[in-house]
Amino acid sequence: MNATDKSRAVNFDTVVSNIADIRNKEEKIASTSTTDVPVLRRAAMDYLARREHSAFELRRKLSRKYPEADPQEMDAVLEKLRADKLQSDTRFTTAFIRYRKSRGFGYLHLKADLGSRGIAASLIDEYLWDDDDDWPAIAEALVEKKLRDNEKIGFGSKQHRKLLRFLESRGFSAMETRQVLKNRLLHSC
Repeated sequence: MNATDKSRAVNFDTVVSNIADIRNKEEKIASTSTTDVPVLRRAAMDYLARREHSAFELRRKLSRKYPEADPQEMDAVLEKLRADKLQSDTRFTTAFIRYRKSRGFGYLHLKADLGSRGIAASLIDEYLWDDDDDWPAIAEALVEKKLRDNEKIGFGSKQHRKLLRFLESRGFSAMETRQVLKNRLLHSC
């Protein structure tokens, strides 16, 4: 072996030992849990400081951010937040319904959204049907917004069909949609 081969062999041995040291450090970091209860609680409180979250949403966000976290620790953190009244599915439900109603969404849309966020059906029914008289008014406001200057529409026209699809996509029932548009047709003709 000449001198260059010896130096290459020494460099190779050095590189291999460095790689082994890096792997050992990574294993040590992975083996020690970096997510303890205060870290999980702080992250959950950061999420709750931005907006209300359902327990299901909060659990999903925490498990994405800290995949190595112990599920029992996460349950304990969420339960403590509920006990401290920092997280409430009821408060989330009322805030979500109030906001989405103000944006012109119907109860079918809201019911599906709340269900996908892990809210219990009993809680949805309790708060979603509080002001059931509001739904036709919300649909009427959407129609008024779409039809400017008391624009006249004919039954079965392109504009009429477009409004039907729009209201149904917003979560209003077919019966409510037809009633609101029927009233509009009678008023505009």
